Amino acid sequence: MYGIVNKAIQGLVTENFGLEKWNQIKVHSGIADDLFISNEPYDDSITYKLAGSASHILGLSLREVLLAFGRYWIHNTGHQHYGSLMLTGGRNLREFLINLPNFHSRVMLVYPSITPPEFRTQAINEKELHIHYYSTRMGLTDFAEGLIIGLAEAFHESVSVALLQAKKSKDEADIFKISW
Repeated sequence: MYGIVNKAIQGLVTENFGLEKWNQIKVHSGIADDLFISNEPYDDSITYKLAGSASHILGLSLREVLLAFGRYWIHNTGHQHYGSLMLTGGRNLREFLINLPNFHSRVMLVYPSITPPEFRTQAINEKELHIHYYSTRMGLTDFAEGLIIGLAEAFHESVSVALLQAKKSKDEADIFKISW
């Protein structure tokens, strides 16, 4: 993953729990990097270690950490680094989610070596969408759910998000039901 991801985890922790907790997480994870460079690739294991250590040090479940990280990504990292792209995604949550497959195509112009997730939307009716989340990385289902919740909050919309199907392999999708 790119350094921007690890910087976002650092931001989430330091803004909500303080620098001391971040330093404890770094020690616990065994990550020696003091600085993550946004547009540099890092081994995925670093991100997974940071998330696992955050769970341990903060006394939160990994699910709670990943949900919070997804929300933080939308409210902070997304707006800071992809603000103009986010503004062009749609006038409301439904439009944004339907246009989401195009979003990562534009992000790839900024980060050409990125291996982004893929989102496919399926309109069930006016009050329900299904989002199929494909990623070569395992274990990020809760992060994806946090992204969806963060997007709903950004659009000031109240939705229900339910996991209909959890993927069991890299080739499968997590399927979320979003209801208004």
